[in-house]
Amino acid sequence: MANTAELKGGSFTLSALHLVDGDIKKAADFLREKVDQAPNFFASAPVVIDISQTDDHIDFAQLKTAVQEAGMIPVGISGCKNAQYQSQAKEAGFAIMNAARQAKAAEPVMVPTKIIRTPVRSGQQIYAKNSDLIIMNQVSAGAEVIADGCIHIYGTMRGRAIAGASGQQEARIFCHNLQSELISIAGNYWLSDKIQEEFWGKGVVISLAENNLNIEHLAL
Repeated sequence: MANTAELKGGSFTLSALHLVDGDIKKAADFLREKVDQAPNFFASAPVVIDISQTDDHIDFAQLKTAVQEAGMIPVGISGCKNAQYQSQAKEAGFAIMNAARQAKAAEPVMVPTKIIRTPVRSGQQIYAKNSDLIIMNQVSAGAEVIADGCIHIYGTMRGRAIAGASGQQEARIFCHNLQSELISIAGNYWLSDKIQEEFWGKGVVISLAENNLNIEHLAL
């Protein structure tokens, strides 16, 4: 009899909420603000809560409800070394994310670059799986361009650009006119209000350094 299901390893990028104290309301307000700012990116997005930085007691059931009410989906707890906390988190419905479960998947075989010559309109999503992405036109507000590798945009970038979507931290975003709603590399993101004024509307290259986004002017 043929199998009706298969269980395989996969590679997915999850957002991580780092709790620095036990203030669940403050954390939920932060998530709600992000969902309001970029609902297409954050609404109903899975999130892992990292509690490694706090020694405060955490009500995991309350934490789960607060994250859900903020508009995201809590899937796991990381940084939890206390066996009693792990038990409480599991009772609340969280998965326990340990080092083995978070290990990086094998690097995929990259395929030829995906090239888009037409404008990317609002509401469109372009995904270059296991490859770089070149946009030889503009990306409108409300559009989303995603690549497992690097992204090159030779027009104005007003939408969302997500490079290194499968976790490649070496990915880059090259843009000739940065006016983006959101930029992201390997799960690390900035919304438009985080982009410094000196780079707005300019040619830039965006990279990742020590889990922080870095923007430099593009030499033209």
